[in-house]
Amino acid sequence: MKQKEKEKILFYLPMLIIMIMSLFIMYHARLISPLFKNNAVKQSIFFLIGITLICLKDKIKINWLFDYSFYFYLFNCFLLLLVLFIGDTTNGARAWFKLGFFNVQPSELMKLFLCLYLSKMTDKHSFHSIKDEIKYILKVSLIIIIPSILVFLEPDTGAIFFYIIISIAIALNSKLSKKWFFFFTILILILLTLLFYSYFYHQELLIKMLGTSLFYRMERIFDFQKGLQIENALIAIGSAPLFQINLQNTGIYIPEAPTDFAFALTSNVFGILGNIILLICYFSISCFLLKIWKNQKKGKMKYFLSGFILMFLTNLFYNILMNIGLLPIMGIPLPLLSYGGSTTIVYFLFLSIILKRKKKSDSSY
Repeated sequence: MKQKEKEKILFYLPMLIIMIMSLFIMYHARLISPLFKNNAVKQSIFFLIGITLICLKDKIKINWLFDYSFYFYLFNCFLLLLVLFIGDTTNGARAWFKLGFFNVQPSELMKLFLCLYLSKMTDKHSFHSIKDEIKYILKVSLIIIIPSILVFLEPDTGAIFFYIIISIAIALNSKLSKKWFFFFTILILILLTLLFYSYFYHQELLIKMLGTSLFYRMERIFDFQKGLQIENALIAIGSAPLFQINLQNTGIYIPEAPTDFAFALTSNVFGILGNIILLICYFSISCFLLKIWKNQKKGKMKYFLSGFILMFLTNLFYNILMNIGLLPIMGIPLPLLSYGGSTTIVYFLFLSIILKRKKKSDSSY
């Protein structure tokens, strides 16, 4: 067997295993709540759409996607604005367009279009002087701020987090001087220190400055280790046997088990061994993606890969650490495992574009 074929197996096989495990835990989720009774069927449809996208990857015109990425970005900003007025509300967030059995979440689509547009813009930008670098920083900031404000109003904090991650990854791989990253790191640390100090010692002043709504969001973040979700998630993981296949018993109740807490739900269904298999699968996929990134020449595709890979890895680490109580709870599902049409299809779109990439010797990307 050729080396390339072995590498493809180490990518496609883990993906298949994760998808099969996802369908099992979605089937199990019907025991948690009647709201989840159709999750397994819907997730199967999402996976079929995703697999179709992978199979049709050779039809994708990548240069066309990059060329028109600005218009995709603008259209998605319009959708983010529109969803605030006519979108469907779930768990207090107005973030979806309801289209029959399928809900479209524009904030998820923005991850793809933002990555495409920032990659194109970075590739075309010159970095010959400090003035050029400041222009680049201002452009990137404006491109991120517009959708972030709209998404914040939904609210969907998790999506904003990934917009920033994508932009950082692309900027890090650009010719932008690394002194800027040092400067912004120091600035962010100072702001966070002031925020923490105000929260613990001057709450009344902080409420006056930010308002009660934003303050209570912060309060939930600071008290992330309290609450039914995280307590039951920790019980589910901590009390799970080494291995089981549980499709009949509810197990530990976790309200958002099919989405944000799919990792903990895996313990309910497959035991600790199921979590270990998941980690191995994600590790194999990550290695495959990092090798593609390493072999890709500089250009739009290199930036695009950088944005996606850092987003993917951050997504994995944050969700898993969130499930074991080490990070605050945000709306961050686990790729390919958690329930969700928009998230799943957007990840398959990313992967279809990456798998369609041209060879290292081709400089057109």
